[in-house]
Amino acid sequence: MKALLKKFVKDEGGATAIEYGLIAALISVAVIGTVRTLGTTINDNFSELSSELSDTGS
Repeated sequence: MKALLKKFVKDEGGATAIEYGLIAALISVAVIGTVRTLGTTINDNFSELSSELSDTGS
């Protein structure tokens, strides 16, 4: 039982998986934030372009 407990304490596989999960989560948050910001900017640009084209055509 003592050997099993020592082996469990020394095992770092779970900690590594948690670290990779945290890194993936941080990357996901950064990507989502960037995409939302770019999406809003692109949408504004297309709306402006659309209104300019509408004004020109009238």
